[in-house]
Amino acid sequence: MHLIELEDSAKRQFIDARTVYIALETAHKEAAEVRGGMYWKMVSGKTYLVRTASSGAQKSLGVRSAGTEAMHARFTERKTVAEKRVADLADELHRQQRRNKAEFVGRTPEIVVDILNRMGLSGIADHFVIVGTHALYAYEQAAGVRIVDSGALATRDIDLLWDTRKRMRLAALMKFQSSSMLGLLKKVDASFKIRDDQHYTAINSRGFEVDIIRREAKDIDPHPLKITDHEDEFWAVQAHRAGNLLHAKKFSTPLVAANGKMARMTTVAPDVFVKFKRWMAKQPDREPEKRSRDLHQAKIVTEIATKYLNPG
Repeated sequence: MHLIELEDSAKRQFIDARTVYIALETAHKEAAEVRGGMYWKMVSGKTYLVRTASSGAQKSLGVRSAGTEAMHARFTERKTVAEKRVADLADELHRQQRRNKAEFVGRTPEIVVDILNRMGLSGIADHFVIVGTHALYAYEQAAGVRIVDSGALATRDIDLLWDTRKRMRLAALMKFQSSSMLGLLKKVDASFKIRDDQHYTAINSRGFEVDIIRREAKDIDPHPLKITDHEDEFWAVQAHRAGNLLHAKKFSTPLVAANGKMARMTTVAPDVFVKFKRWMAKQPDREPEKRSRDLHQAKIVTEIATKYLNPG
């Protein structure tokens, strides 16, 4: 047996916490639509309504009139309601996360949850797909089970598959935030640094690694490819069949760390994971112990999918 089910109280708690988490995600999106502000500005004896963006950009919406006054009133009301909803849901999520810890709802490594949350706050989460062993935490969390064999989950690195098709947008986001991918990780743990011998990997003082991988270069894809123009930054490494994973069905779920904190992980669908792991196990240059682990993980994920995620 590879799996045990969570206690009913833990399952109910995860359902409650997940509901709040998803509601907060929606609230953040609604609040983003009214980010910035509106104000009245006098120009050459006339008053204009000006819309300001969070970037500092400004746009005139027209001279003061019944129409622009109504526009200003609607915007102000929407912004007030949106900000209050975010604040209320954030408070409730904080309470739910304390209950998560008390009920032993999750066990995703805290460093992983913190990285995922930082990526989400920076607006770059949709540029990456989590692949590899850490996907098992998403599958077991969504299924309400625990993988019994800790060896199947043992890993000291997380693989972030970068969608290079969005590289210009990512570069713009990082530039706007005056940051880099390494800088983002340093906000999670200041000890992260790029390895001298492996520029697609950052490692922290506890030996946890973050790898940035990409699909094999094709068409007009530049290679080698740096994430941003910052001097101390990741260079993404090509990975065999990473393009297949990038285009494959995705699986996205909130998950929970041992301390109760939550984050959303987007990875590949379980059947895609299984197919990929079985392919990996057949590669002639794959080390024997890794082949065995690939097949073991594929077997576990098949069991999770058939018994809990896609029963019947």
